[in-house]
Amino acid sequence: MIRYRSVLLLCCLFIPAAAGQAIAEQQPLQMQRHSIAEGAVTDTYWGTQITDTYRSLEQLGNPKVAAWIEQQAAQARTVLNSIPGRKTLLKKMASFDGRRKSTAYSLTITDSNRYFYLKRTPKDETGKLFFRNGFKGKETLLFDPESLSEENGPTFVVSSHSPSDDGKTLAISVSANGSEDDSILIMDVDSGKLYSETIDRCRFASPSWTKDGKSFLYNRMRTVSGPEENPQYDSSTWLHRIGTDPAEDREIFSRTANPELDIDSADIPSVIYDKESSSLFGFLSTVDRRLRVFVAPLGELNAPSTKWKSLITPEDNIHDFAVKNGELYFSTPEGAPRFKIMKTQLANPDFRNAETVVDEQPEGRVDAFALTSDAMYYTLSLNGVDARLFRIEDASGSTTELSLPFKAGSAYISSKGTRFRDLWVTIAGWSIDYRRYHYNPDANTFSVETISSPASYPEYRNLKVEEIMTPSHDGMLVPLSLVYKKGLKKNGKNPVLLYGYGAYGKSLTPFFSPSMLLWTANGGVLAIAHVRGGGERGDEWHTDGMKTTKPNSWKDLIGCAEYLVKNGYTSPENIAVNGASAGGILVGMAMNERPDLFAAVIPQVGAMNPLRGEETPNGPVNVPEFGTVTIHEECMALIAMDPYLQITDGTRYPAALVTTGMNDPRVSAWQPAKFAARLQEASSSGKPVLFFADVDAGHGMGNTKTKEFEALADVLSFGLWQTGHPDFQPGK
Repeated sequence: MIRYRSVLLLCCLFIPAAAGQAIAEQQPLQMQRHSIAEGAVTDTYWGTQITDTYRSLEQLGNPKVAAWIEQQAAQARTVLNSIPGRKTLLKKMASFDGRRKSTAYSLTITDSNRYFYLKRTPKDETGKLFFRNGFKGKETLLFDPESLSEENGPTFVVSSHSPSDDGKTLAISVSANGSEDDSILIMDVDSGKLYSETIDRCRFASPSWTKDGKSFLYNRMRTVSGPEENPQYDSSTWLHRIGTDPAEDREIFSRTANPELDIDSADIPSVIYDKESSSLFGFLSTVDRRLRVFVAPLGELNAPSTKWKSLITPEDNIHDFAVKNGELYFSTPEGAPRFKIMKTQLANPDFRNAETVVDEQPEGRVDAFALTSDAMYYTLSLNGVDARLFRIEDASGSTTELSLPFKAGSAYISSKGTRFRDLWVTIAGWSIDYRRYHYNPDANTFSVETISSPASYPEYRNLKVEEIMTPSHDGMLVPLSLVYKKGLKKNGKNPVLLYGYGAYGKSLTPFFSPSMLLWTANGGVLAIAHVRGGGERGDEWHTDGMKTTKPNSWKDLIGCAEYLVKNGYTSPENIAVNGASAGGILVGMAMNERPDLFAAVIPQVGAMNPLRGEETPNGPVNVPEFGTVTIHEECMALIAMDPYLQITDGTRYPAALVTTGMNDPRVSAWQPAKFAARLQEASSSGKPVLFFADVDAGHGMGNTKTKEFEALADVLSFGLWQTGHPDFQPGK
């Protein structure tokens, strides 16, 4: 079986939050200014002149720019470290971490029932790779990424791992300092020995093993000769046979090898071998969730060139698919904004006249599905926060809702494929820890199969969760999740951490984070706004918050903040708003439109200058979500959604903590830098605008545990300081 979704290249980075209670008077902070502007640049877009004051910051290699960033980072670090209460937050996070003997994640189960996963103990900075035979088998350490690190050198992490179906061979992707610049190592599992070859430039590798377990297909980026070339352009899928020189690998699927397929330079080609149908599926990926897929018989791998046949086009509007017994099951919002599941023949697909397996549901979004030997399972999500699980029996066609072990906010299902009956589900809630269960269809029971050690968090037994609908500017009702201590007084004085994302159709489903819940432990309200641009209410919820409709995203966020004020939860001087990556557009524009509504804005690794996004390596592949300057309507939308360009001189802006990672391959570090510099220049409020750039980090993927804790402590302590919590006031 194969299941695939488009690669999300400006991925959401959710950094948890801390707390607040009483309000204290703000103390003025003396900030040292470091000038960097070296002359504005004016460009004309479709007759509209745009002045870019801090264009010089795009030259990250310029010594003056590097010095300015270093000065800004040092100053931000000094201020953040001086916030009372920050050390207490870090100690509490370490205490939480120590309660769990080990944390396991990134689990893969092979046909041979070998379990491969990353595991981290309280002593570890990053996960080590383990395997066991079956859930109850003896655990064996396979690979420790620290073995690659040298003293004072880069820190390596395991980015991903891909075992062969028999579990005897393993492709291990590693990268350093958050760069996501992966290299593939290959291991013989039984001996634990690595093969001699290493394959570099493998950020989008997605290794897929062939039938014999001796070769795998993978994507590799091309070499570039200078900074003017985009390293993400014209990547290729190659076939590698283990134990051979990667220079001998054969190109299988690419713009170069397949000019007849009209592959764009920005497309990311990948090939997956599907053992259920003995087919090769070739994907061309951008951030567009509508799949573009080609198919070829497995035997084509032995031919001098692969003859690909178009299978799925973006016009078919298919977001996910799987194959069973010659039939292609697929998920689509075509004529069903909350999605439906249909099936057609793989050999001669007819998507327009396909058979409906699960129709669109009035009460929620048909979220995901998995196929087993005797059934299909699917999940239904109400507003992204209430998950249900269903089973459709192959023999009878009957549908049964399965009673989950506890009321779940999120549910993630997986199977080993159509030759097995196994079904696993992982469920969680805002105040309930993750649990992974194996389902027994004969007994209709769930048994715990959580590899992570159990832990208890008694301090969170007294939390209240509210799921409410708040009106936006156009009357649309927006889901808003609230988490806080029972007995909270609606006196308008509670610190609120308001988080949002709103992009790529990605839903913010409930998750459990003890460190993030520290915000509630300090008497605050944790608020998650499920704004348009996300996928919580279906496909239209996404498309109503992208490109020309992007303003709905930040207007939804503003509506959520206004609701909290109107209903006595808080007041504007007590709201900190936080977003990451594409969420930088969301919080940056909310700040620009309503600077009076927030005490602090915290964009992390944010896309703060989207008009210039296409000039970055990762920009072109994100055009389907945000738009392009080459189309008038979309260009004007990019200008309108650009937080950096919309900053106005003399405005009383809220305090700001702006962060970036200098190794970030997704959002170039100069985007947050330009935003911070312009905000420092324009704000008349006198509130601090901090810019912290981490030279040893990227977009957040691959961070060590210490970096994760420190980044979260920065967000929480800055937010609590600016929302007036008495324990976080400097000089108090």
